Formats: sequence, structure tokens, C-alpha cells
Amino acid sequence: MKPNFRTACLAVVACTFAAACAIDSVMSDSQKLFAQGRTNDGLAMLQKAVGENPDNRIYRSEYFRRRDFAVVQWLGQADSLRFAEQFDAAGELYQRVLGYDAENPRAKRGVAQIEADKRHLALIAKAEDLIKNDKYREASETLAPVLAENPVQREARRLQRLIDERMAKPTAGTLRLKSAVTQPISLELKDVPVHTVFDVLGRAANLNFLFDRDVRPDQKTSIVVRDAQVEDVIRLALATNQLEQKVLNETTALIYPNTPQKLRDYQELVVKTFYISNADVKQTANLIRTIVKTRDIFVDEKLNMLVMKDTPNAVHQAERLIAAQDLAEPEVMLELEVLEIGYNRLLNLGLQYPTSIAMSLVGGGTTTTTTNGDATAGATTGTTTTTSTNGTPGVLSLTEWLSRSSDLVRLTVSDPLFALNLQQQDSTTNLLANPRIRVKNREKAKVLIGERVPVITTTAAATGGFVSQSVSYLDVGLKLEVEPQVFLDDDIGIKLGLEVSSITNTIQSQGTTTYQIGTRTTNTVLRLHDGETQILAGLINDEDRRTANKVPGLGDFPVLGRLFFSSDNNNDTRTELVLLITPRMIRNLTRPEARMVEFSAGTEASASGGPLGAVSPSSPQSASAPAAAAPAAAPMYTPVTPAYPAASDPAAPSPSGGQMVPFGGVQPQQ
Repeated sequence: MKPNFRTACLAVVACTFAAACAIDSVMSDSQKLFAQGRTNDGLAMLQKAVGENPDNRIYRSEYFRRRDFAVVQWLGQADSLRFAEQFDAAGELYQRVLGYDAENPRAKRGVAQIEADKRHLALIAKAEDLIKNDKYREASETLAPVLAENPVQREARRLQRLIDERMAKPTAGTLRLKSAVTQPISLELKDVPVHTVFDVLGRAANLNFLFDRDVRPDQKTSIVVRDAQVEDVIRLALATNQLEQKVLNETTALIYPNTPQKLRDYQELVVKTFYISNADVKQTANLIRTIVKTRDIFVDEKLNMLVMKDTPNAVHQAERLIAAQDLAEPEVMLELEVLEIGYNRLLNLGLQYPTSIAMSLVGGGTTTTTTNGDATAGATTGTTTTTSTNGTPGVLSLTEWLSRSSDLVRLTVSDPLFALNLQQQDSTTNLLANPRIRVKNREKAKVLIGERVPVITTTAAATGGFVSQSVSYLDVGLKLEVEPQVFLDDDIGIKLGLEVSSITNTIQSQGTTTYQIGTRTTNTVLRLHDGETQILAGLINDEDRRTANKVPGLGDFPVLGRLFFSSDNNNDTRTELVLLITPRMIRNLTRPEARMVEFSAGTEASASGGPLGAVSPSSPQSASAPAAAAPAAAPMYTPVTPAYPAASDPAAPSPSGGQMVPFGGVQPQQ
């Protein structure tokens, strides 16, 4: 039985050893895969080992620990890819997570969200095409399911805002008259009532004009225009007679005197809210007050919001002013490299002799006797020691002089007695600082690389003996200040200040510590191109110290004195400060469109209308026009007595000036 029992024990031990080796092999191989970044392969190996050995707790704990960590990483990467609209890569990561954890809710939601995102993008693309074709209602209906499923979808919300702006009803005062006559007309009237002028224009263009009771019926005017649109003629008649109009609908307008009281009664006002993105809201409000002459402005600095109430034309002018001013400020990345290049050369060579040899007599010493022993039975036994202390140099007693002991003479030689100096040292040091600073246009940026040294100041009161101390800090090291200015041609101006300081000496005075600071500073203004590197150098500190120790007389010999009777110590120190600066343009100022920087602002009295110069020739003079009529290049209007055609002309007015030309005084162009 004993051999069989021994064999069984050996078999159990062998199996246990083999299992332990297998466990170590699986664990080590999987760890190598994880270290190489092959997380999926490592998990697959551990998953297979767990399936083959379901009772092995080591495999199970390692597998679940590694799996949970990998799942978190994969889900984070998949979400980032999904937000970047890289759906294929994101779907692959979500499926990988589901392969190890089939019930993971986040992975399931991710897969479903990818399908929804693809469907949403297709609907958004369709809505964009509808908007381009001015089909705003259909585009809004297309975006409705997208916003219902994902209310925070940025592109869908942007398009919906655009649709709302396009479909919004026009505010009061933005209505315009629509004339039934689209071709240019010519009109010649002299000394006729104002009502008659608008009656002629109304019958010709199928428009209705109502008059305020304060418009005088006996007010007369003269007007001659050639090849002008009906809308331009109406504006001209209003401007030359100090009248204003309020458009009630597309075919009806109310005519009233252009007086402050009537403007307050009839002129419609609009309230508009502006959210300023980049500009300062206070400066924007001052701009509108100055240019548009608006008084009713509210500013909310917390929201960077501006609310104004004025006429529609004034609001439109404010919109263009804000569009031209509310621009993102330029930004610059400054790559700086500061080097302090130090060169130190030390040469210490030669024989060093003692600097002094002295002989002196020392006397006047005292003798001390010391007894050590035990006192037993009336007897004393012990040891007596006599010691002579050092005497005073140059002082001898008569007894010492008579004895003339050799101990009285002392020979003193400075240390070392003899030395041979053989030392040469060359060293070069580079102190490098390489900061990168991103700074806005015309803003200062500061860099301090060094230490803040405390300086203690003691203050004593004149009476009472009260003493107080205060601590202030002194910046020592490398201090750099830069202020960029971005130009529209991508040039960058830089106002630069550099200071490099160090503590050269410490001074103690009445318990107070002060420091002596050595510094090198430079200030300059540069203008560089984007990406151009400029080197600022030449801040050099050069120190050359030469010391020679010679034996008097012997050290002055030409060759022997230099070799055997002198020792030279030469120390050459040179430091130079070098600054390399490279600006990188991050964002430059985007110039606004031409229509935003130049537009009509009405007149000084009223900003409601455009320039009268809008009355311009739009077609050549008709062939049937009178020969005496002005050519196409003639002035646009003549509110003075015109040159009438000959009396034989059937369209000639009567001498009284009260008759109108055929077709109600309007001659349509052929």
C-alpha cells in the first residue's frame, strides 16, 4: 500500500503544479496583451479561460475587473464618435460592448441612438433643401419629429430658428406700397395742389392716399421727373412738401405733416432685443445712441443684452451697426523661448608659496600641579602632573630668559607651506524657458519663472518702543510681459518687456535682511508676420578676473618666475540673454460685408427714409418724348420751374399750369 499511496500523492502534487503553471500562463499572457493595448484579445483569452474553468475564482475576478474597465473606455469612445457623426466606428464599439455584456443599457441606447441620428440627419438635409426653395412651412413640418425625439439637436434647432425668422410676420411700419405700374413714368406738374399730385399718382398706380386734416388743401407744389419709379416719385413729393406717410397696407397710405407731434402720433415703433456675443454691451449702446440718436435703450450687462425701442428703420440701422461691431476678437499664440547662455572658464595654475613666515618668543607661562590618589589609613598615594600653560607672545620673565629654553621660540608659517595648483575648468550652461501663451488682441500676458523672495521691513514707533514688522515679496527670476496687436493683413505687433534678475548679495542690517538684485531688462515693440521668428540677443554680461600670487622679486623673472615662483588664477565669465519669439495667428478679425459697413441713414431730421437719390433713370428716354425733354443723363428731378415743350405739343399744359398731361399727367414708358 505504501508505494501506491506515494504514487497517488505524487500525482496530486503534479496535477496541482500543472494547474498552477496553467493559471500563471493564462494570467501572464493576458497581462501582456493588455499592456500592448490589445484589450479585446486579452478579454477573449480570459473569457475562454473562465468558460473552461467556471469554478476558478482567479480567472473570474480578473475577467470581470478587466471587462468593466474596458467597457467604460469603449462606451466613452463610442459616445464621442457618435457625437462626431462617425456612426460606423461608434456602432462597432457599442457592439463590442454588447458582445461581453449583452444587457448593457448604455450600449443598447447607443445603438438605438445611432439609428435615430442617421434618420435625423436625413430629415435635416431634406429640411435644408426645402429652406433653400423658400418652402418654410414644409421644412418646419420635416423638423418637427427630429425636435420631438431630440430637443437639443443643434442643427435642427438652428434651422428652426431660421424658419421662425423667415416666417415671422413683418413688424409695424415695414409695409411698403406696391404699385400696379412697374415701368418708369414721367410726370410734369406746375403749381398744383399737393392733393392733386397724389391723386394723379393714385389713379396711375392704383393706390389710395388718405390725408391728415392738418395737411393744407391749398398747399401747392411743382414737380418734374423723367423715367422714375412710382415709389420714388411719392417719396420725392413727400420730401419736397415736408410730408410723411404711414403705409396702412400694400395699396393705402396716410399722408400727414412731418412735424414732431405728428410723428409721435402716427409713426409706429418697434422693440428689438439684441444679444451681443463679442462686443461690450455698454459700448454698443453708446454707439447706437450716437449714430441712430435712439434714447430708449436698456442694457443688461449680466446677459450682455441690449433692448431698444425706435422706428423700424432705426432698428434696421442698429442691426447693421451691431453686425459690423459684434465681431470675435483676434487671438494670437505666442511661442517664446528664453535662453541664458553662460560661459565660465577657470584657470588656476602655478606654485603657491606661504604668504608669511614669522618667528616669535613666548614667555610668562604658569605651572599647574595636579595630584590624583586615594587616602586610606592616614596615608596618601597618587600621581602629580605639572603643566605649563601658553604664555604671552613677546613677554619673557627673568627666570625664563636665564634658562633660555627652546620652548620659548616659536616659528609660524602660513598654511599651506607649499602647494602646486593645477586646475582648469570650462563650463557652459543653458537656462531655457519655453512658454506658450495664448492671448487676445490688445491684452497683456505675463510670465514669471523664478521665486518670490520675502523682504521684511521693521518699523519702530517714535514713542513707546513699539516695533512692527511687515513682509513684502520681491519677484526674482525671469519676468516677461507681452501685449499683441493684430492687424488686418495678418501682421502682429508685439509690445514686449523682458527682465531677468537674480540675487547677487544678501545684506544684514540691524536684524533685517535685504537683498542686492542684479537685473537685465529690455523693452521693445515688434511687428512680425504670422509664423515669423524674431531673435533678440546681445544682453551680455562679461566679467574677466585675473589674479597672480608671486614671490616678491623672484616672481618677476621672465620665465622662471612664471614657472616656479608664481601662481595665476584667471576666471572668465560671460553670460548672454537670448529671446526667440514666434507669433501664431489663431483667429483674425473677420471683415463684415460691404452692406454692413456702409448704408443709407436718411436725413438729419429723420432716419425713416432712404436717400432722395434713389429716384434714378432706369430706362432710356422714350422715342415719343418731346424733343426739348431732358435726356436720360439729365438730373433725376427738378423741383423748380421746368422747361415746357412747345405749345403745339398735344401734351403741353395750359399757361395756367393747372392742367395735367394726358393719362392723368403720367406718361408711361413704352
